[in-house]
Amino acid sequence: MAVLDKKFYDEVKRRRTFAIISHPDAGKTTLTEKLLLYGGAIRLAGSVKARKTQKSATSDWMEIEKQRGISVTSSVLQFEYEGYCINILDTPGHQDFSEDTYRTLVAADSAVMVIDAAKGVEEQTKKLFKVCKMRGIPIFTFVNKLDRPGKDAFELMEDIEKTLGVRSYPINWPVGGDGDFKGVYNREHSRIVLFEGGNRGRTEVTSTVGSVDDEIFKELLGHDLHQKLCDDIELLDIAGDKFDMEKVRKGELTPVFFGSALTNFGVEPFLEGFLKMTTQPTPRRSNIGDVFPEDERFSAFIFKIQANMNPAHRDRIAFMRICSGKFQRGMEVYHVQGKKMVKLAQPQQFLAQERAVVEEAYPGDIIGIYDPGIFNLGDTLCESQDGFKFEGIPVFPPEHFARVYTIDSMKRKQFIKGITQLSEEGAIQVFKEPDIGREELIVGVVGMLQFEVLEYRLKNEYGVDIRIQQLPYRYIRWISPEDYDLSGMYLSGDTMVVLDKNEKPAILFVYEWGIDRMAEGNKQISLNEMSQKAEGF
Repeated sequence: MAVLDKKFYDEVKRRRTFAIISHPDAGKTTLTEKLLLYGGAIRLAGSVKARKTQKSATSDWMEIEKQRGISVTSSVLQFEYEGYCINILDTPGHQDFSEDTYRTLVAADSAVMVIDAAKGVEEQTKKLFKVCKMRGIPIFTFVNKLDRPGKDAFELMEDIEKTLGVRSYPINWPVGGDGDFKGVYNREHSRIVLFEGGNRGRTEVTSTVGSVDDEIFKELLGHDLHQKLCDDIELLDIAGDKFDMEKVRKGELTPVFFGSALTNFGVEPFLEGFLKMTTQPTPRRSNIGDVFPEDERFSAFIFKIQANMNPAHRDRIAFMRICSGKFQRGMEVYHVQGKKMVKLAQPQQFLAQERAVVEEAYPGDIIGIYDPGIFNLGDTLCESQDGFKFEGIPVFPPEHFARVYTIDSMKRKQFIKGITQLSEEGAIQVFKEPDIGREELIVGVVGMLQFEVLEYRLKNEYGVDIRIQQLPYRYIRWISPEDYDLSGMYLSGDTMVVLDKNEKPAILFVYEWGIDRMAEGNKQISLNEMSQKAEGF
């Protein structure tokens, strides 16, 4: 491994790349917005459902996101804070778009899990936590919405431990709550921080800081609340786990912070504490072993493709995570899957839809490059032509299927282009029946809401109106061997044979028990839940 200059190592050390995950409506996008506020990236923070501020969240850039108040695609945000260079991957919380979230986690070094204080750990949080654990990603917890009535802090801790099977350690502790949230107690420094101001969360809050024994806090909090805080601190010190950073890195212990993203109470203490604990960019697995950030040879992988971020230019951006070496604008790199050199001439960094051309970037950074239609999810880019590949990105089976037609046959070309590009993004999967012309397209999605997004984007980005005919199928299994003669196969009436975009055969099922029956009647084939990973090893 060759040695690079000190500047390179310093730049790697100050990078922090993390994803924010949660159940819908836990306040994930609002928290992202407030981190940008404290990082100086924006002057006024807009909430997702910003009726009072009349400003939508920076990370929700698609028109449909602003209309519905939910995130439907992950966004990439970079900003500076206290000497750190931070790359945030804001992900959709809604389960219908969870596939995008799973892919995004591949590019993160750690994850921040946002939990609603009133609801505790919810269903989608469990799924996302499981994926993080599977990938060995350290998880930090932000318990949100303490400005509203909610569960007791001890109850929330117990919920995290029981439901997720991970130990928790409160870094700070809420002062007040149940709709009367006043501040946090920092356990490491034995300091109390009381918040005020913030202009309904649009600006930074001011704080009063000092020891819990200071007379001023007894006055500000009142006797009962001050006594409860003292009792809570004593109980935590006696009964709680010891903090173990090694367990955090292994995903066995989650540090917990309390706050309210809406009012900005507790956001800055969370940001400061999190940045100290989370790691610099970590190595990435490849078919030749781990690739370390400090390696001088440039390498990156593509984890997301987004078409039409700028509707005026009909552009297509491939997002890549830099894994090693220094990136420089205009450099030529080897596209392993395409087996050719490509020039990265217009690299961009993002603050959601806003972008700036980047001259150089370092391991841990997420940058967007113009894609002329040659890149796919999971592709590897590297400096040398010996062509190693990074680990592939999981492709999840769809759970809902529909025939999709263009209403105006004259717009067939735009329809095919739109469907192709959205499938390359990973937003939909496209199938067709064997021996039937390409007029018949079957679209598979993980969640029903994706059909709405498909309809909306085809109309607004490609000028195509479509008709969607729902199909009863809920399960898909890919067939191996792939060259098996389908004509000799035993099929029941509630199944359908289809080919995916790679011409690989698969079967759609209405009922789960139909899969077992199919396997029994066709012993010479195996049925697989996933086709394969996206290109990789």
